[in-house]
Amino acid sequence: MAKLKITLKKSLIGRKKDHIATVNALGLRKIGKTIEVNDTPQIRGMVNKIGYLLQVEELN
Repeated sequence: MAKLKITLKKSLIGRKKDHIATVNALGLRKIGKTIEVNDTPQIRGMVNKIGYLLQVEELN
């Protein structure tokens, strides 16, 4: 299964509460923090919602 490397690139200050909750659900707490997760439809939906805050790379 493919994996995604997701990095938080922008601050959460002044963002909508549901966007902050989505970032926290991904496990991202600080700017520059990176996680690797499996590429699932649920994760893709989260990334699409808050994509303007993230940097996303696909890993093989």
